[in-house]
Amino acid sequence: MKVIIVYASMTGNTKEIAHLVAEGIEEKGVEVEVKDSFELLANELLPYDGILLGSYTYGEGEIPWEMADLHEEVQDLDLEGKAVAAFGSGDTSYLYFARAVDILEKTMQQQGATVMQPGLKIEGMPENEEEQQCKQFGVKFAEGLVKNLNR
Repeated sequence: MKVIIVYASMTGNTKEIAHLVAEGIEEKGVEVEVKDSFELLANELLPYDGILLGSYTYGEGEIPWEMADLHEEVQDLDLEGKAVAAFGSGDTSYLYFARAVDILEKTMQQQGATVMQPGLKIEGMPENEEEQQCKQFGVKFAEGLVKNLNR
C-alpha cells in the first residue's frame, strides 16, 4: 500500500501541513512519499493507492500557478479505485478561505476517485492543536485506505 502527497507551497505553510499529514499516515504503517508539485507529472500518481493533493489558495479563490499544471493534467486521468483527499492553508481574511482545497477535491472526485474525508483547511502555519489536526487527518486517511483496500 502506497500513498503520495503532492503539495504547492509559497510560504512553507502547506509544505508543513503535507509533512504533518505524512507523519500521521506513517503512524499507521502505510508507506508515504511527499513531493512538491514541480517534481512530477500527473500520470506518475497512478501507481499509488492513495493520493493527497495540497495547495494554498491564490487571489480570489484560485489554484496557484505552482499547482495549475498538475491540476489540469489530473483532469485527464482515470482515478477510479484511488483513495484521495485534499488539504491546504489559507487566510480567513479572504472571501474564499482555502478554496483550492475544494477545487482539488472536486476534480479528483470527478475523475472517479473516492474522497476519503472532507478537505483539511488550516489558517496559515499549523501550530499546537492544528499540528495534531494535520497528523490526525493523515491517520484517518490511512485507516480509511486500509479498510477500503481490505474489502
